[in-house]
Amino acid sequence: MNLRFGNDAALIFDDSGPRDGEPVILIHGHPFNRSMWAPQTAALTAAGYRVITPDLRGYGESPVSPGKILLAGFADDLAALLAGLGIEQAVVGGVSMGGQIALEVRLRHPGLVRALVLCDTSPVPETEDGRKFRLELAERLLAEGMEPYANEVMDKMLAPYNVIGLPEAAARVRAMMCATDPEGAAAALRGRAERPDYRPVLRSLPATVPCLLLVGADDVYTPVAEAEAMRELAPHARLTVIDRAGHLPGVEQPEAVNRALLEFLADR
Repeated sequence: MNLRFGNDAALIFDDSGPRDGEPVILIHGHPFNRSMWAPQTAALTAAGYRVITPDLRGYGESPVSPGKILLAGFADDLAALLAGLGIEQAVVGGVSMGGQIALEVRLRHPGLVRALVLCDTSPVPETEDGRKFRLELAERLLAEGMEPYANEVMDKMLAPYNVIGLPEAAARVRAMMCATDPEGAAAALRGRAERPDYRPVLRSLPATVPCLLLVGADDVYTPVAEAEAMRELAPHARLTVIDRAGHLPGVEQPEAVNRALLEFLADR
């Protein structure tokens, strides 16, 4: 575990694997932390990759910045982190909100992105209803804390059958959500309420920047149809549907996700 001051944030992150390995940065979603990538970190480092897993500002062990954090702010934090580590290019991957941040990194710092891994995410801009929901949820988390929200969305974060059938995975997910600082989660929600349109980023993605699209077969937040629409925007992208998984296939079916990641990285 390391502490790096970058942009105007101090980020806690893990830097695993050989220092001369190809760098891969994995960005967690909301409201989680870097520990969600533990299975992928183990598989990738065993294959010789250098894996950087940060806690985003306001999540995990990274300090909270109250108010509002745009996805652009998260992207700039990560660009500063990589610069501080002397990394000029990396495979950039993320799940859900982390996937949107990965697209923002490509938008703002295109030269940093050697390849993209977009897991259970959406490139479309926030709707007016979505904006209202996120702003209201931010206030609710501040008033109630994280536990009621965690209980409410467990069977959407994981496929309902995995909440029952994979109790250890469900416990990990619930613990991450409940450990998140409500003020950090609220700041991110306010920023996501202003989410821009990332579809042009996918449309303009050159074939020289490989892209892997991962999606759980039973994801209700970002269903398979959304991933298929993303592949239409970037025809050279590879789409892999993970069976028996919902919104967090890296937690629900880690071996299948690890296999897809390693095959993608090897085939570029």
